[in-house]
Amino acid sequence: MRADIPILLHYGVTVAAVVRLLLRPRIEPAARLAWALVIFVLPILGIAAYVLFGEIRVGRAELRARRGARQQVSALYEQSAPPAPSLPYAAIPVAESGHAVGGLPVVGGNRISLLAEDDSAFDPVIAAIDAAGDHVHLLFYIWLADASGGRVAAAAIRAAERGVTVRVIVDAIGSRSFMRSPWWARMVEAGVECRAALPVGIPMMRALVHRLDLRNHRKIVLVDGAVAFTGSRNCADLAFRPKLRFSPWIDILVQAQGPVVRQMQTAFIVDWVDAGGEYLPRLLEVPGDEARGSVAAQVIPTGPDRHGGSMSECLSTLVHAARERIMICTPYYIPDEALDSAIRAAARRGVEVHMILPERNDSVLVAATNQGFWRALLEAGVQLHLFRPGLLHAKIVTVDGLMGIIGSANLDRRSFELNYELNMFLCDADTIAALDMRQRSYLDRARPMTIEEVRAWPWWQRMRNNVLALAAPLL
Repeated sequence: MRADIPILLHYGVTVAAVVRLLLRPRIEPAARLAWALVIFVLPILGIAAYVLFGEIRVGRAELRARRGARQQVSALYEQSAPPAPSLPYAAIPVAESGHAVGGLPVVGGNRISLLAEDDSAFDPVIAAIDAAGDHVHLLFYIWLADASGGRVAAAAIRAAERGVTVRVIVDAIGSRSFMRSPWWARMVEAGVECRAALPVGIPMMRALVHRLDLRNHRKIVLVDGAVAFTGSRNCADLAFRPKLRFSPWIDILVQAQGPVVRQMQTAFIVDWVDAGGEYLPRLLEVPGDEARGSVAAQVIPTGPDRHGGSMSECLSTLVHAARERIMICTPYYIPDEALDSAIRAAARRGVEVHMILPERNDSVLVAATNQGFWRALLEAGVQLHLFRPGLLHAKIVTVDGLMGIIGSANLDRRSFELNYELNMFLCDADTIAALDMRQRSYLDRARPMTIEEVRAWPWWQRMRNNVLALAAPLL
């Protein structure tokens, strides 16, 4: 064999990979450039990394199942959708953005209650399951076999044993330890219909048609189509046993009643069909007691199966609408350019912007990448606060004491592009006041981060952070 044949073969494969990169849809220019550099700088490894993690590949069967189910539930939902509520002028573009991205309109007549920060947050969840008469739906990215996870599992078992239909979805990776625990077997034995979302199977074979790191990151509890719970909290103790040294894990969980519950039901049904379950049109019938409160709300389901925008668009629209104050709480800040620019622009035009991040992050790589954005934020006038006692895992953005978005999505590209997420847009002064009060309690437990502190970082830390920030499109 001629000595130059392997070299020519390598260049040919490299050029083919770059051509594929340039032809693939749904990749931002910054991500294309970053992946092109990886392919050229890291021979063979760069190509392998791009094939495994550079493209948002969803299996055709999964796409067909999700799109078919979504079309069916959307058509059924729209047949009896409640009239749109009157919104303040500033909230209208945000609601329209949520509708364009998630496919569901804003609905009025809801009641939203912010639950406790500690493990007693599961008390209303368990009470609702114990009162269920028809069905219980549970979906968690992480479900642990700890005290809180066991209490919820026991409630699900009690419901199934008295004849209630209980359906459970857990992410196959996030909840793999729970599926191996006695609780999973006991639920199945009691008649709970248990399914795993996005199973990996044989990794190398599945990787050919489906990205292995696409996960279902949603948190949903639905009872009888009348009451629901969602937010950032997984089904686990505050101590969060797998990463105990970062505890407590501070999350947010809300209880919802009213028309928005049926919107959450549509999202669960699509996930249920995708996990191999049957289509459940009966559960989208309008309950007789929909009108319960005065909160305008909107569920925004997002995921890699949708091509109509991302959660970043909704959050950017929300930030652009601000005139006085923005409060942002997120554990991971690796945004796309649009959202990062919107936040900095808001601060520069005089909006009071507070961003609360955990001082200690459970990922060294993510923590360093976060820091690569700090200097530009601080120089724009954003007030950064580092939460100290544990890992702040809540995801909240509120604007002007009027409206906000909460849910499962972090302010990072993984949540915007790869994960199945469920967020909720809320427009109601009292509800936002409660969220702001919770965020102010985080501020009381945080320390300010100053531009002087950032400028005093050693050169190697600045270089590391900036290099990783450049690589943010890949993360």
